[in-house]
Amino acid sequence: MRISLKHWLRVRRDPWRKVFYEAFRRWKADRMEPKRMVFAHLNSASVVLDVGGFEGNWAADIYERYSALVHVFEPHPRFAASLKQRFQTVPAIKVHDVALGSDEGTLSLSDDGDASSSFRASKATVLGRVVPVASVLTGIDFPQIDLVKINIEGGEYDLLPALDEAGVMARISVLQVQFHLFTPDDIARRDEIRLRLAKTHVCDWSYDFVWEQWSRRT
Repeated sequence: MRISLKHWLRVRRDPWRKVFYEAFRRWKADRMEPKRMVFAHLNSASVVLDVGGFEGNWAADIYERYSALVHVFEPHPRFAASLKQRFQTVPAIKVHDVALGSDEGTLSLSDDGDASSSFRASKATVLGRVVPVASVLTGIDFPQIDLVKINIEGGEYDLLPALDEAGVMARISVLQVQFHLFTPDDIARRDEIRLRLAKTHVCDWSYDFVWEQWSRRT
């Protein structure tokens, strides 16, 4: 997540962005980045999904800490190829060069490093493949998914309802998601999804449009 002078000036023009910057300041003050990597319930028998793998640092960290089985989903062709090369000698980290969504299709992705997204305008674009989450996760025997991390630059607004509709959400023990704030409408969209999440999970902590964590209700 990058903060620049341009972004700080933008909030003066678009006051609705203030919610993100206030949350980001709290995130930094609370030193949450290392804390969000601590999971007492993970071990070598755990199944983890990294949705939005980028360079694979999160997946590598989770594997090194807990020896868990990690499935990484990354639709950007260049990033996916790099991930496959990086983890080719690590059988417990499996790379899938697709995006998870509600329906099958293709994404036109901006080529902007860790901010690559189908929701950002960019002169440089690449194509990625989207597969229905129901067909991918029901085709793999995951009686329980111990942890899911989602950072997909706006795609979460499609994916999270799809996980629920496919019956997958109820199998997720812990969910970490980064919601993205591209338009004022995203505030209401996030609120609606959070109400839906609250039926199966409890919010452990939340920093609006930075990161938040949900644990399955017992």
